[in-house]
Amino acid sequence: MKIKKGDTVIVIAGRDKGVEGKVISVDLARQRVHVEGVNMVKRHTKVNQTPRGAKTGGIMTQESSIHVSNVMIVDEETKKPSRVGYRKEAHTGADGTEKVRKVRLSKRSGKDI
Repeated sequence: MKIKKGDTVIVIAGRDKGVEGKVISVDLARQRVHVEGVNMVKRHTKVNQTPRGAKTGGIMTQESSIHVSNVMIVDEETKKPSRVGYRKEAHTGADGTEKVRKVRLSKRSGKDI
């Protein structure tokens, strides 16, 4: 998946179209992401009493997941949505062997993410 935890993304489809937020978590198996402030749902939890006597529970508002196809990463240079690309970069490891790693880059500006 091209979007990772901590990325700043913008919603491109759905009820929260145009909202920008940070990715909280990623579910690779279901291809869904949690974005802060996006797709807010109310969750009814049972009221319980903690050992100190405080009550927890009631109606809580939290983020629900959104499909990864409905978000695009925000290019830091232009502050606009961008697609994600990869380029291969060669570097020498600690043991002296040459290794290749993939680096994510923004297709809009060509800069590394």
